[in-house]
Formats: sequence, C-alpha cells, structure tokens
Amino acid sequence: MDDALIIAKFAEESTREEAFRSLLKKYQQKIYWHVRRMVIDHDDADDVVQDIFVKVWKNLGNFREDSQLYTWLYRIATNECITFLNKKKQKQNVSLDDDTSAYLAETLADGNYFSGDKAQMKLQQALLTLPEKQKLVFNMKYFEDMKYEEISEVLGTSVGALKASYHLAVKKIESFFNNHD
Repeated sequence: MDDALIIAKFAEESTREEAFRSLLKKYQQKIYWHVRRMVIDHDDADDVVQDIFVKVWKNLGNFREDSQLYTWLYRIATNECITFLNKKKQKQNVSLDDDTSAYLAETLADGNYFSGDKAQMKLQQALLTLPEKQKLVFNMKYFEDMKYEEISEVLGTSVGALKASYHLAVKKIESFFNNHD
C-alpha cells in the first residue's frame, strides 16, 4: 500500500486499523534498525519503537503531508531516540559521550546485538565514539542510504552541514580503524 493510500485509509474510521497495519508492515523494520543503531540494546530499541508507533497512531490524523510519510516517521523516531538517550544520560548522571558510550560498547560486545564479522564489530565500535549528530547522519547515509535532502528534512539541518558531519564521521571512523588493529 502506498503512503497516500495509507494516509487516506487512516483518515476513515472503518479502515484506520488496516491502514496502520500496512504502515507497520512497510516501516516497522526500517524504524527498528534506525533506533537500534542509536540505542544499541534490543530491549531498549523495542521500547523506543513502541513509543514511536504509539505517537504515530495518535498523530497520523494530523499529518499535513508537508513532507513524505517516511521522513515524518524518521523525524519522530530520531526525536524519540534523542529523548531516550538523554533520559538514560540523566539517570546515569553522565555525559552521553563518556560512560554511556562505554555502556553501549559493553552491550555491543555482549554479542546479542550483533552477529557480524570482525570488521562490522569494529565499525559499530567506531560509531560509538562519534558525537550523536554525526552518528545519526552516518547511520542514515551509510546504512539507510538516505539522500542528504531527506536527512535534512528529518534533522532540520542544512545539506551543507550534513555533508560536513558525514565527512567528519567518516574521517573519525577511518582514524578509529587505523588506531585499533
């Protein structure tokens, strides 16, 4: 079902649940992996994804179609990830770049997150060293193959700034690979 039909069917009380099931079928896995790459832990990702789709259910009727539906979904997902990570940081009373990154690295090393080869594990570890915005931009560009214009709509940042963030992220990842044999 295409996005316009999902939105139209959601607007009708009699087809709302069918439309929402179609939306979940189309986007749930993509949103899950977007969230998972940010929060690392599967259980945390499941909780955040559930919160995202509760928000989507409550607000889809007000979707103005100024952007594409998936852009709107990614914006909600990104904001929920940031909110979740900030709450986690407050609970631990540490900087997100300090102890939280160490915790996420331990979660990654635990093996439940990931079944990839050594290079993939190293890439995931490198990503944990990036500032939040660079990690978001890298994930959206590299893993989700989004265009800079799409990322710009999701994050509300200029394309030029996104290109710079991506470039810096790539340089930091290369440096991580070179320094961690």
